[in-house]
Amino acid sequence: MSLPERPMPVHASMNQLASADGQLLVGGIPLERLAARTGQTPFYAYDRQLLIERVAELRAALPNSVKLHYAMKANPMPALIGVMAGLVDGIDVASGGELKVALDAGADPAEISFAGPGKRRGELTQAVAAGVLINIESFREVSELANISAELGLPARVAVRVNPDFELKGSGMKMGGGPKQFGVDAELVPELLSEIGRTGLAFEGFHLFAGSQNLRAESICEAQQKSYELALRLAADAPSPVRFLNLGGGFGIPYFPGETRLDLAPIGSNLDTLVQRAATDMPDAHIVIELGRYLVGEAGIYVARVVDRKVSRGQTYLVVDGGLNHHLSASGNFGQVIRKNYPVAIGNRMNSANCESVSVVGPLCTPLDLLADRMELPVAGLGDLVVIFQSGAYGASASPHGFLGHPAPLEVLV
Repeated sequence: MSLPERPMPVHASMNQLASADGQLLVGGIPLERLAARTGQTPFYAYDRQLLIERVAELRAALPNSVKLHYAMKANPMPALIGVMAGLVDGIDVASGGELKVALDAGADPAEISFAGPGKRRGELTQAVAAGVLINIESFREVSELANISAELGLPARVAVRVNPDFELKGSGMKMGGGPKQFGVDAELVPELLSEIGRTGLAFEGFHLFAGSQNLRAESICEAQQKSYELALRLAADAPSPVRFLNLGGGFGIPYFPGETRLDLAPIGSNLDTLVQRAATDMPDAHIVIELGRYLVGEAGIYVARVVDRKVSRGQTYLVVDGGLNHHLSASGNFGQVIRKNYPVAIGNRMNSANCESVSVVGPLCTPLDLLADRMELPVAGLGDLVVIFQSGAYGASASPHGFLGHPAPLEVLV
């Protein structure tokens, strides 16, 4: 007796953006009109209201005392940073260039933190002069910061980025546990703390980040608990009381078939327990959650226009005017990962029931320039607009715009 066939996994519903008269709406604007307003395709569009709603959703789910930081590397578009700076409690940057954008956007220097391995002396000088919190990731940075602080006559505010002795289970990208270029191994942190105290740097706390892109609430809760316990042990060797405890983030969004959205309720409950413990264990500490893609990823789309339609040995291809040079992750990162389809739509034919199996490819002379592989989409032709959802994070700034000399995409905040 044969077993019944299991249904094929499907994408999570992309209902964050409404549609009207067959047109996807971004910021309430029909997509064809937005394309005309933008002046060209391809482009990325970010919906301002979705950013506001996502932060509000998190505020409602997390304890009031937990500070919410935006990891700017997810999307550093200056206009978007200006919006986020007014919504969250702090901005986390990973370069001197990002620091400049955050300061220009009006972010409070006291609530900016700077992480990343290999910080150059010039970047450390920028950070000390700006008065931001620097996450130390090596012994070299301690001596560099001591010298810079003396030269400028300004205190160097520091936290220690810890490479924990555990990983975030089920994460798409592991940022801690085992050998890592990030942070200082947990077993070496007591020695580092002693050096921080000896050199007179202004110690404020710890930054722990185990991994990212996790859709399992139980794994995130476990990582937060382990991070808290590790910070509590390390605090015994700190030169001053802990005032800053960044437990990282790791909150994922659904990209691929079969994935579902993260349940925030158990995470909020877990953080509430940790906040209550911290009131006794580390009474001066503010707990921080640092999020990137979870805050902005679902608020953005990538839009490209169909410039050709062709059939090759029974397979239909829509050729669009942008591809992996604009949206590397949707194409499968130059073939380095097992490629899966992002959610895709024909943005000016949202109500069409006349569908077909098509592949969407870009204009680049490489077989890797694939944005959708044999997906069921409304029948489309020249001039129609292909939309890739879940494109608000690690899109435009994380793609090789110069590859093969095609024009760069625009970005708009609507």
